[in-house]
Amino acid sequence: MDVVIPVAVVLASYLMGSLSFAVIVSRLMGLNDPRSYGSKNPGATNVLRSGSKKAAILTLLLDAFKGWLPVALVLTYGPEQGLGASTAALAGLAAFLGHLYPVFFGFVGGKGVATAVGVLVGVNGSLALATVLSFAIVLYFSRYVSLASMVAAVFAPVFYLFGDGVAWQATSPEVLSLAVMALLLVWRHRENINRLLAGTESKLGQKKA
Repeated sequence: MDVVIPVAVVLASYLMGSLSFAVIVSRLMGLNDPRSYGSKNPGATNVLRSGSKKAAILTLLLDAFKGWLPVALVLTYGPEQGLGASTAALAGLAAFLGHLYPVFFGFVGGKGVATAVGVLVGVNGSLALATVLSFAIVLYFSRYVSLASMVAAVFAPVFYLFGDGVAWQATSPEVLSLAVMALLLVWRHRENINRLLAGTESKLGQKKA
């Protein structure tokens, strides 16, 4: 019984993460499938290419929400069931993996930026704020969304370690989950990395010729 509940929580978190809101929102709003145009990535940035800012913002918020919800629920109600930081960390990672490899959408998902932010908010709001600020700073100076996303992802576990005992109490499971998420997020941006190195990556606000 002690194993059943954590396993069920992690599985439910993965299924929650598997809800590809880029596709769902686009369908409900009568837009083209985001997997059929632009970068073909089912994420908020690509949905924005449809011309609907409303759809992109809604996708962003829902993708973040599905990362936040499992972590927040475990940390809030988990102790009553004997669940702690380890389960919360696994739940967040499972939701993130669900976004990357959604069972409901042929295991073809997005890059996980918004969902990762949601997980960070669930872990600690201050950690999420520090990470988002690092994203904003890199984006402001470089104008590359992909670069800013990768830098922020790598900084997240670093911030968490350095803030231990000062701004929050870090736990090994959470540090490991954040590190795995960072590595996977960078891996999902490998095509962007190649374009950055080649000087062909599109900048924010830049119109393609």
